[in-house]
Amino acid sequence: MSYQREVLKEAAVGVGIAKSAENLSVIQTPGCAAAIWQRHTAPDMQSFLDGLAPINFPRGRLILRPDAIREAMIELCSIHNTPDIGARAALIDDVVALANMFASLMKARYLRLRLEAVNTNACRKFHIDAITARLICTYRGTGTQYGISTDGGDPTRVFTVPTGMPMVLRGTLWPTDPPVGLLHRSPPIEGTDETRFVLVLDPVADPDDAL
Repeated sequence: MSYQREVLKEAAVGVGIAKSAENLSVIQTPGCAAAIWQRHTAPDMQSFLDGLAPINFPRGRLILRPDAIREAMIELCSIHNTPDIGARAALIDDVVALANMFASLMKARYLRLRLEAVNTNACRKFHIDAITARLICTYRGTGTQYGISTDGGDPTRVFTVPTGMPMVLRGTLWPTDPPVGLLHRSPPIEGTDETRFVLVLDPVADPDDAL
């Protein structure tokens, strides 16, 4: 575990590299603005996701307790006719595991879960989110892009998170340490026929305030 450029071949200074889910706690280290879990998606699950029609991706935006996410995922898969095979179960298991891990890391009673199939230039401008922290995992397609801004403008060097690797980013509401200039964006894919499938998790203290 470290935060250095050499890992993953492309990682900015100030980005922690975790070899396990537990090691994502490096995000709490002073000067670490983000953390990436260096893992690989099981081949059968990746093949399933790569071949899935965009209309059949489980999609939705929900605020719920981590222990309710499995049931919500099953319902979203049913609503969108996601084929009921082993790889679908593996996807559900993975989303649940990431949610539980992130909730524990952030000590969050609730999570805002967002699953999207993206084929436009959504959030294509580099930015930092006005939240405490966020987990992003691109299950299919080009991963989140990020870089260090030294003057408030776009980063001069852009890095891309590999597909299937979760990234935890600090937001502007992180309680300690000043911002280190790390910005991120969704990759511009409009007109490429690419469809990305993305999971986003945010910690929520009070669901009534988050609506």
